[in-house]
Order: sequence, then structure tokens, then C-alpha cells
Amino acid sequence: MDNSLINILMEPVIKIEPIEQHVIDVIRKLRRSKKMRQEDLANIINTSTSFVGNVENVRNPAKYNLKHINAISDYFGLSPKYFLPDSSLQGIKEKTTRVI
Repeated sequence: MDNSLINILMEPVIKIEPIEQHVIDVIRKLRRSKKMRQEDLANIINTSTSFVGNVENVRNPAKYNLKHINAISDYFGLSPKYFLPDSSLQGIKEKTTRVI
């Protein structure tokens, strides 16, 4: 077997649940629609710019938590429900990304 293929197969796999990806996508879309930088969002949730970048990077396991969602909801005057799907995403396959 080719060494490069062996190396790829040995890299860690990042798994993200569909509901987690949904929340990330909604927040990213909101941030972009408001022409905000990752740094601006980081200030709202009292974290680093690199954390926001990591959350938005599919090759990183970082995720927003309820405290972050609450802070973003408060800032934009939205209900925390805004960031959740209208129905359950149970049964939808999780997204996997191999870190290379």
C-alpha cells in the first residue's frame, strides 16, 4: 500500500452531528449577512477570533455551545430557537471529515 494512503487513513476523523453543523451554518450565514468579521463575532461571544475560525472550519472539532448561542441571540435580538432546525435531524448521517 502507498505510504501517502496509509498516512491519510491514519489521520484523525472529525465527526460532527447534523444539528451541530446546522447551528454553525446558521451563525455563519447571519455573520456574513451582517458583514461581520470573525473577530466581531468573537467579541460578542467573548472568545478568540481563532475559535470562530475553528468552528467554521470543517476540519476542526470546535463547536458553539449554549452560552455562545445565548450571547449571539441577545446581541441580534433573536430567540435561541432561531439557530435550531424546525424539526429533528435525528437519523440524518453525521458529517465526517478526515484531517489531513
